Amino acid sequence: MAYVRKVRTASGATAVQIAEHRDRRDRVLEHLGSAHTSEELFPLVAAARQRLAPLQDELDFLPSAAASRSVTITGRRSIALWGSLRRVHTDLGFEVLADDAFAQLVLARVIKPTSKAGSIRKLDALGIPHAGLRSVFRCSARFRAEDYRSEISQLCFENARVDGNLTLVLYDVTILCFEAEHEDGLREVGFSEECRVDPRIVVGLLTDRAGFPLGLTCWKGDRTETLTMLPKVMDFLARHDLRDLVVAADAGALSAANLTALDGAGLKFIVGSRQVKAPIDLESHFHWRGDAFEGGRIIDTITSRPLPGAAAAAKPFRIRVFVMNLSGARRFIRGRGGRSGRVPGSGLSGTPATWRR
Repeated sequence: MAYVRKVRTASGATAVQIAEHRDRRDRVLEHLGSAHTSEELFPLVAAARQRLAPLQDELDFLPSAAASRSVTITGRRSIALWGSLRRVHTDLGFEVLADDAFAQLVLARVIKPTSKAGSIRKLDALGIPHAGLRSVFRCSARFRAEDYRSEISQLCFENARVDGNLTLVLYDVTILCFEAEHEDGLREVGFSEECRVDPRIVVGLLTDRAGFPLGLTCWKGDRTETLTMLPKVMDFLARHDLRDLVVAADAGALSAANLTALDGAGLKFIVGSRQVKAPIDLESHFHWRGDAFEGGRIIDTITSRPLPGAAAAAKPFRIRVFVMNLSGARRFIRGRGGRSGRVPGSGLSGTPATWRR
């Protein structure tokens, strides 16, 4: 099938041709001419299309002079995207900081997390007027000196308190590594599950049940995850004068010492961890209902821990909830069980339909 072909020539002009693709090659059927400007190119393309379909002319709604006039694009701007982000920024109350360079840096990193110079390039690509790179560097020193983090945390807490449901908070930790040669007192080398030796920092994030941030803490890279949760939670309680709270975290952040401290402070907690071996809490369920499970099934048990004297009556029971995850077990078998069809140390063998405790 013939089509209009535009090719750049050695002289820099654009050649307009009628060609067809046949036998894995483009074969030129007719050469209509070459154009050096867009004004010259438009009539050549129109003539080529008329040659292809002589009886299928377009309706001439515009005068010929208007049809041949070129359009010059002077600029472009992502108004909808930037307007939406600025509206959310204002609704959260962050405009009280009165720092436009800081707001531009934050919103640019919401669009694409990158460096300060990369954020400036992103704002240029969006067509957004922005502060210069030197102003962004001065802004970084300013929000450290004026403690923007505390003020932003207070604003986030006031926004989350509007719903009136802050009885449950979620805590998690992430590690940020830097390709730096030397440590500087904050970026320190610490334990890494990936055996990395790069300096790093430990970042702890506290959110409400919907994932809305309530507080952010930065620790030195040589600090373990279990030592970051308790100071952050206690500081959050003292700062906002809270009493009854449930803390949910994974097993990496909630150590036995942290659980004891939370229990002593009158707080409740939820610990999530993966079990590859059925614990003793399920023995009663196995005895009465068997030990065959379906994926996604939930079983809750009550584990009593007797204590001596009057403390036993005041000590509440701890409820354990188990969720059977067959897809996770399949991945575990493929990764560590090999072709034997058996999960080491778990007692699961055979096919998923016949897995037992």
